[in-house]
Amino acid sequence: MPQAEADGLIEGRNAVTEALRAGTPIDKIFLARGETDATLGHIAAAARDKGVVVVECDRRKLDYMSRTHSHQGVIAQAAVREYASVDDILNAAREKGEPPLIVVCDELSDPHNLGAVLRTAECAGAHGVIIPKRRSAGLTAVVAKTSAGAVSHIPVARVPNLPALLKELKDEGVWVFGTAADGDRLLYDADLKGPAAIVIGSEGDGMGRLVSETCDFLVRIPMKGKLNSLNASAAAAILLYEAVRQRMG
Repeated sequence: MPQAEADGLIEGRNAVTEALRAGTPIDKIFLARGETDATLGHIAAAARDKGVVVVECDRRKLDYMSRTHSHQGVIAQAAVREYASVDDILNAAREKGEPPLIVVCDELSDPHNLGAVLRTAECAGAHGVIIPKRRSAGLTAVVAKTSAGAVSHIPVARVPNLPALLKELKDEGVWVFGTAADGDRLLYDADLKGPAAIVIGSEGDGMGRLVSETCDFLVRIPMKGKLNSLNASAAAAILLYEAVRQRMG
């Protein structure tokens, strides 16, 4: 298998056009910024019609990404599986007769972190993971490998607006728990037995302001050392397994 295919990269105008026509799950399409070529315009329009994220970037970034060195101004990153809907995730909980347990990742851009969160979420019996369309890693080959196969078993939904998504979950009776160093309650004082969505902030900045303001509760993980934060996937593991402990009790 060519290295580009192994990495999930589809390079060149004909190859990307054919992938879109064939319905290949695509995570993102990267286009050279400033190109006025009609073919690239058609590719961008077709991608947006299918809900695919289109990112305009410097041609040097495409040159850096390219394995074939003949990208012709466009590279698509294939998704290893199709994205689920939020309804799919809520239905998965209903079918099991369990209160929903959902992980929401607020702009986790590191694919290794997202893969590790998927692995933990699957092991903890979460019903799904939700990520934003922009500024987030997607279901790429690197994420799949880091998830150790979990990507095949846990539904992942991708939404354009996280605050709006959190309001939808609240309308469905789901309580939203955000993780924050200055959270108003200790993790162990939070009631995670009912329908719960756990929001994990980005690696550098934590949760965005609007996401944080939409949470029902802000919980903190006790920090006993000199550092004041954990890796995002470690924080997810701690919260998920506290939910598991409470639900087993």
